Amino acid sequence: QVQLVESGGGLVQAGGSLRLSCAASGRTFRQDAMGWFRQAPGKEREFVAAISWGGASTHYADSVKGRFTISRDNAKNTVYLQMNSLKPEDTAVYYCAASRVATPEVRKYDYWGQGTQVTVSS
Repeated sequence: QVQLVESGGGLVQAGGSLRLSCAASGRTFRQDAMGWFRQAPGKEREFVAAISWGGASTHYADSVKGRFTISRDNAKNTVYLQMNSLKPEDTAVYYCAASRVATPEVRKYDYWGQGTQVTVSS
């Protein structure tokens, strides 16, 4: 079992920045790849970013490349999502998730957090 708790969401103006955190407990964190996903009202959950267990490999959705950065601190059992140059279309509930492999595929993730709301005003 893995428990995931996101934090750091909020309201920000377009062009601003936020850093999301996801604290993990339970199964050995450093063995898991971690991903961030988001879901806007009326839309399907979509991939944002993923990072391998050691942090050497990262993947990003095209829509966030160059603006978002995923990182992890295995000593703190925490994964981060630094979001810069935010746009109104980034507004969504953001979820972190754990998997055995860093992948954009939602179905490959076994455990999910409860989500944190990010709202970007224009």
